[in-house]
Amino acid sequence: MGHNARAAEIRGLTPSRIAVIKPSALGDIVQALPLARVLSRAYPGAAISWVVNREFQELLAGHPCLAETIPFDRRGGLKLYLALLRTLRSKRFDLVFDFQGLLRTGCMTWATGAPVRMGLHTAREGSRFSCTDLIPETGRDVPAHLRYWRVAEYLGFAEVPPSAEIAITAEEQAWVYEQLRGLPRPVVAVHAGAGWVTKRWPAENFALAVQGLAGSVVVVGSRGEQPLADAVLAKLRESGSSAPAISVAGRTNLKQLAALLTSVDLAVSNDSGPMHLAAAQGTPVVGVFTCTSPRLSGPGGPQHELVATSVDCAASYCKLCPKKGPAHLACFDALPISRVRAAIERILNRAPAR
Repeated sequence: MGHNARAAEIRGLTPSRIAVIKPSALGDIVQALPLARVLSRAYPGAAISWVVNREFQELLAGHPCLAETIPFDRRGGLKLYLALLRTLRSKRFDLVFDFQGLLRTGCMTWATGAPVRMGLHTAREGSRFSCTDLIPETGRDVPAHLRYWRVAEYLGFAEVPPSAEIAITAEEQAWVYEQLRGLPRPVVAVHAGAGWVTKRWPAENFALAVQGLAGSVVVVGSRGEQPLADAVLAKLRESGSSAPAISVAGRTNLKQLAALLTSVDLAVSNDSGPMHLAAAQGTPVVGVFTCTSPRLSGPGGPQHELVATSVDCAASYCKLCPKKGPAHLACFDALPISRVRAAIERILNRAPAR
């Protein structure tokens, strides 16, 4: 059967229960979230469940298109994993989408027993064999944000405005108001963390890139990234920056972070979940890319400025630096502070304070 005929067949399904399997990571979940609205439009009346790592579950709470979230405890051991597989089987899903494409999610997909199980061409570790169909043009050469949107195109709903639709409460908005109250605009959020050491352009460089800006600086990050946030603030003080600067690193849950990133004027970040969260909330981003590709991993849209290093191993996606001696992490030095600073100034000059 040809792609068009099969796509028409998939569009014509009338499922009662749909599962989306996308447990991690934060940035990938945020980029895939607009598909919840697409699925609700493509299959009105279907109850949509989302399998997500427990640490990210709160971000999906209250989403208008999701009937439930099903938590996955990645470090919970075999007993909890088998319990999850039994739960997925008991739900009797009609249609499943595996957007993760790893062995563990392939097993989840297979365990559902759904008659139609969709995956992406990025599927690896044998997970594609748990799928009945792979959505065309979703290989690794396609930028991540476009790869997810291929699903919308395949289902015939590419015109649906892509929105993560993160449900922010009045309490979370009030918390942000208290943090930002009295800070002069524009407010620039800085995130110096990242999951891989090869993605962490130095915290001191971020400080030097934003020092002396008109407005103020808010440093964000997880509890484990507090030392990086402290390093940003210390360097700002050392440099004599006159811009007010505060840190909320380690003091936000994911909904508070989303609300904060909605309220600032610009986010400056390594390639990380908070970068994608800011972009999803409509905030312009200056993204710093060392070992990853801005084309493949960056947010889409002309409002963003994505700055990449130029070493020979740039965009290698190496979690550990392959170079030794003086060349170790040379990608950091090869990305000058002046380029990031220029990107910041371009965005602030063309966009009024929010």
